[in-house]
Amino acid sequence: MVRKTYTTKLKGRAENLRRFGHSYKQIYDKLQIPKSTLSTWFGSKYAGIFDRGKQLEHLSRIRKISLVKRKKIKDLEKAELEKRIRQEIKFYPTQNIGFLKSILSALYWAEGSKYHRSPIIFTNTDPKLAKLFITLLRKCYDIDERKLRVRLHLHYYHNIKQSRKFWSNLLGIPLNKFGKIYVKKRSITKKFRKNFMGICFIKYYDNMLQKEVMVLADQLFQAIAMSPSSNG
Repeated sequence: MVRKTYTTKLKGRAENLRRFGHSYKQIYDKLQIPKSTLSTWFGSKYAGIFDRGKQLEHLSRIRKISLVKRKKIKDLEKAELEKRIRQEIKFYPTQNIGFLKSILSALYWAEGSKYHRSPIIFTNTDPKLAKLFITLLRKCYDIDERKLRVRLHLHYYHNIKQSRKFWSNLLGIPLNKFGKIYVKKRSITKKFRKNFMGICFIKYYDNMLQKEVMVLADQLFQAIAMSPSSNG
């Protein structure tokens, strides 16, 4: 049987891979050089390259590289998705009052108070969602700003003054419309998110408007989910 020979250049490439921590299998996958040949070439020279310490070091290095690579892929995917959605939204009827009322009613159905004869009470921790709700409420209805109130539930680590100012500026509701702050009594050792500005309750004292929003939500449900076309 003719013994296969390898060029000096190929052997040099294999040695570089071995020196930087590649296993025989990884080198074989790249260069198609059998493990037995690789062991003959580098078995004594790099005998300890994959001891436990080296293995951990190697794994740590490739994991970091992998994380960076995955992050780049995710960032690109997100950028492409955002670009596509921005183009799509241009064709949405965002100035149509019926379209906006539909969003408002669905949002309130998910996150609002549904008690009979209740005022409008929308509760959330997400500033963007709270901002969207109050914006839709103002766009869809000619509300009386004097009937707006805000209540905050905070944790021990919140600065009350800063939190009140944050929500006031975000919602466009003056501080004199804010009620008593409720500070939640939770153990300081208990794990929970510290990257949010507390729970915000937006209240608008109009029972009939609350009923109208809920009736609209139900009618949308009937028209969309219960129509014959929704069953295929």
